[in-house]
Amino acid sequence: MYVTQIPLAPHAGCDERAVPVLLNCENRATSPESIQAWIRECRAEIEQHLRGAGAILFRGFGLKTPEDFDQFVSAFGEDNFPYEQSFSNAVRLVRTERVFSANEAPADVKIFLHHEMAQTPIFPQKLFFFCEMAAAEGGATPLCRSDLLLERLAQSTPQFIADCEKKGLKYTNVMPGGDDASSGMGRSWRKTLQAEGREAAETRLRDFGYSWEWLDDDCLRATTPVLPAIREISPGRRSFFNQLIAASSGWKDKRNDPSRAITYGDGQPLDHEAVLMASELAREFTFEVNWQPGDVALVDNCISMHARQPFTGTRKIWASLVNAEHQKFSETSQ
Repeated sequence: MYVTQIPLAPHAGCDERAVPVLLNCENRATSPESIQAWIRECRAEIEQHLRGAGAILFRGFGLKTPEDFDQFVSAFGEDNFPYEQSFSNAVRLVRTERVFSANEAPADVKIFLHHEMAQTPIFPQKLFFFCEMAAAEGGATPLCRSDLLLERLAQSTPQFIADCEKKGLKYTNVMPGGDDASSGMGRSWRKTLQAEGREAAETRLRDFGYSWEWLDDDCLRATTPVLPAIREISPGRRSFFNQLIAASSGWKDKRNDPSRAITYGDGQPLDHEAVLMASELAREFTFEVNWQPGDVALVDNCISMHARQPFTGTRKIWASLVNAEHQKFSETSQ
């Protein structure tokens, strides 16, 4: 195999440090076996790229189906994190043990920047995306470097960042009794909590430190325990690891109001102006991946946020999560 690193140009207004690494396979007739062998051989180099850039785009590797994608992901030797076992609030279609659709929300729904499952006690360390079919128009996946964003926010809103670090965050969302594919967060509480009835749901919520309230129409309002808003990636390097932008901007459907979706860990409202600034500054560190069929993106979920732009036509993007990790808020910083 002949794989080269091709420079990607930043978009207008995008910090060049936020551009992912592009690894391009020149031999388009490469077999699945040779691809897997190359991944195993180059794992250390790939990891180095990932730690530095937060995301890698693999292009030209000849992947055509979700099953091809499954084999590609498996070659990395990471622990699978099945969608069914996650607290993800997105409706998805499961294709293989490792592979499921990125999100079944309607094409006109914008999904805002977020770290995957940062609003839950269990999150994946890394995630893969695969493009089987690119949208006719739109449908890019923005990737935002949260470590760079945190540096800028610490300069612009130091008190806000200090409060986030000291107090942590709580998230609240209302889950329907059955899947609602019209919403980007429409997964039912039965599937989210892997519970057929209310008693089993309450047991699972209690085990993970949630509080909850049963509403009309078989809906469930659940509030997380206090979760961290900032994460240490490595000594001296930290990330704005949370769902703040998505929760405050995009957690909106017939059940959910973004103004009630997120608070500090003590229940107090966030600084509204600082939240707006975080959303605005994030644009500077965001690169939009315009998909080509066969593309795979590997994202370090602790470094980079991701999102989805609205689109027209058919768009088939598949996802795979690896390396589940538990997170818990520490009060040592107080």
